[in-house]
Amino acid sequence: MKLAERMSRIGVETAFDVLVRARKLEAQGKNVIHLEIGEPDFDTPRHIVEAAQKALDEGWTHYGPTQGLPELRDAIARYINRTRGIKVGPEHVSVVPGGKPIIFFPMLALLEPGDEVIYPNPGFPIYESMINFLGAKPVPMPLVEERGFVFDLDRLKDSLNDRTKMLVLNSPQNPTGGQISREDLKAIADLVRDRDLIVLADEIYCEIYYDQPPVSITTFPGMLEKTIILDGFSKSFAMTGWRMGYGVMPTWIVDAVTKLMVNCASCTASFTQRAGIAALDGPWDETRKMVAEFHRRRDAFCDGLNSIPGFRCARPLGAFYAFANVRDTGWKSKELADALLAEAGVACVDGACFGAYGEGYIRFSYANAFEKLMDAVDRIKKFMASH
Repeated sequence: MKLAERMSRIGVETAFDVLVRARKLEAQGKNVIHLEIGEPDFDTPRHIVEAAQKALDEGWTHYGPTQGLPELRDAIARYINRTRGIKVGPEHVSVVPGGKPIIFFPMLALLEPGDEVIYPNPGFPIYESMINFLGAKPVPMPLVEERGFVFDLDRLKDSLNDRTKMLVLNSPQNPTGGQISREDLKAIADLVRDRDLIVLADEIYCEIYYDQPPVSITTFPGMLEKTIILDGFSKSFAMTGWRMGYGVMPTWIVDAVTKLMVNCASCTASFTQRAGIAALDGPWDETRKMVAEFHRRRDAFCDGLNSIPGFRCARPLGAFYAFANVRDTGWKSKELADALLAEAGVACVDGACFGAYGEGYIRFSYANAFEKLMDAVDRIKKFMASH
């Protein structure tokens, strides 16, 4: 026996590979500062943990509805309506174990071999992985640093054709921290509104922003009925290990996602869904404190990187990643990222791991203690001075 051919087209997340290498170095006695994984370094807020404990005590340990508990879907719909300024109901919500199923399931349900999908590059690697896996054609849209790491709208217009079946948007964005402006989103909506395609709007970082709140493309006329919103609990509430995400989408896509979900995982854990209700219904104080601390770290860490010869790092507008341009160092980004881990003990990710247009950049997650971030800057500075 051998693996099916399609397995040769599936990718991975390199950040987890870097984590394994970093852990191996730590086991050998090396001190490593972890700036590779996109995970808040804060504990899940206490009231959410207590809601999960209460749910366990009350027996929420059995199968639930495949689409998600009605009470949670209602809470999600209320939250989406409040934050996006749109009107959806619980019938538009699918609750799944993590955010990635809202990439995989809709793509699996909608794409045929040869269909084209436009997606951000550099971008979350699972977009391209799933497009390739399904035999569709990935159409990378370069994120332009000079435009704040958002699409060149003229290039987007030229890339659209009758084979385009999906457009992936991510704002705030991983790995760049870029945020699509209202003006650009309106222009994108005008370009795709009358086309036979679906927009996958990855809004998982929507609560982590530092100036203006991000705008959802669903707020523009005609876009709600052709958009899938991807959101979840991992980033906003430091709940990465709880594995709970959701999609908000037209009901005909909900039906397809529910069929795939019942074939894949039956349902999302019931007690975690009870905790999700507590998360959305508040209080939100801990989330606000977390974002304020990310803001403080962003400013200091990016300023620190910019003090290193050869490094140039714009302050991100959202998420918790610094995407540093290292072309002027004379190093290839992968070689530099590998050397920073091996010699300086700073775990980071080569920008090309997020797509070909990420070459020349390194992604640092500043979801780590302020003191460790400043230590990382010092280590990088000393490494570069000696090389």
